[in-house]
Amino acid sequence: MTATTVVDGVEIPEFLIAKEAQNHPSASAGEARRAAGKALAVRALLLHRADELGLRPEPQIDEMGREETDEEALIRAVLDEEVEIETPSVALCRHIYDTQRNRFTSPALVEAAHILIAPASPDDADWEAARRVALDAVQTLTRTPGQFAALAKSLSACPSAEVGGSLGQLGPGDVVGEIEQALSGLRPGEILDRPVRSRFGWHVLKLDRRIEGRELPFDYVEDKIRLHLESRAWTAAATRYVSDLAERARDRGVAFSLTPDGRFDTGALSLGQLLAGASAAGLEAWLDASDPDLAERVRAAALGAGIDLEAFVQRAVHDFVNTAGDESWTHLISAAQGAEDPAVAAIASLLRTRLTPKARAYTIFRKV
Repeated sequence: MTATTVVDGVEIPEFLIAKEAQNHPSASAGEARRAAGKALAVRALLLHRADELGLRPEPQIDEMGREETDEEALIRAVLDEEVEIETPSVALCRHIYDTQRNRFTSPALVEAAHILIAPASPDDADWEAARRVALDAVQTLTRTPGQFAALAKSLSACPSAEVGGSLGQLGPGDVVGEIEQALSGLRPGEILDRPVRSRFGWHVLKLDRRIEGRELPFDYVEDKIRLHLESRAWTAAATRYVSDLAERARDRGVAFSLTPDGRFDTGALSLGQLLAGASAAGLEAWLDASDPDLAERVRAAALGAGIDLEAFVQRAVHDFVNTAGDESWTHLISAAQGAEDPAVAAIASLLRTRLTPKARAYTIFRKV
């Protein structure tokens, strides 16, 4: 018997959640498990909706040559079909531009030069030898900074040596992070007083010029603003759409189950459907044979409510389906698994819960 858990109305085998949890790094195993269950439920709900809409997968290939799986294509098709957003107006884009002008500037640029001293091999001794050469170059430039271009031409292992070590204009991300960070702390015309290590070797750095970013005109950024607003609106709308699917699934009880390979089982009735069609007469006979005490309690409860046993059972099932959360459904499914008649076993379980007296609270000490 496979242990299962219900998430957003979807019955999911526990081993699938454990497998999926590896894709959700979290601070704790519990958080990873919850994220995995949610991801599997969302995927199942969207695939189930694709089946309801009669969609067929038409995989696309992205700009990097990667082709969608059939499931990815179906999920995209569902969202394309049912998630709609309004195109942001020019007025809204203009409002964003006017109130957040500091966001719409060209990137700051720097003009810099370097001398690269590359180690002869990956060995520590060669890295240390390269560091000493770089350090000597720094000390020389401290005394005679005008020799930077000449030293670059004679020492640097970078093609920029032919132009005095000049790297030209650099924007964010144009050089490795260590170099970019070191240049950010220099003043124009300043040579860094120590060599900086990167994966390429040791760098002697000089900042020639800093060019601050400039405000970009609205016409230049309007399409970018609109795309950003559309992306944000679409994400919010898709989140609401999936939330609505989950709510509808919960309203129906357990909407469907996942098979061991992670697909939804379209051929099997859900437990919610089985409960709706269960026979109270069959339940009474089953209870008389398997749990006479519960059978008597159910009859007494029905009599106390002034209704017959079948009406009492139907009311109990209706109340459960309308109010039960995922934890309650998981407990009910556990009770039904392996039973000859899952619906009868599930109803018996929920009746036991319903008819179990709530624990009474007693006051041992009373303040005077």
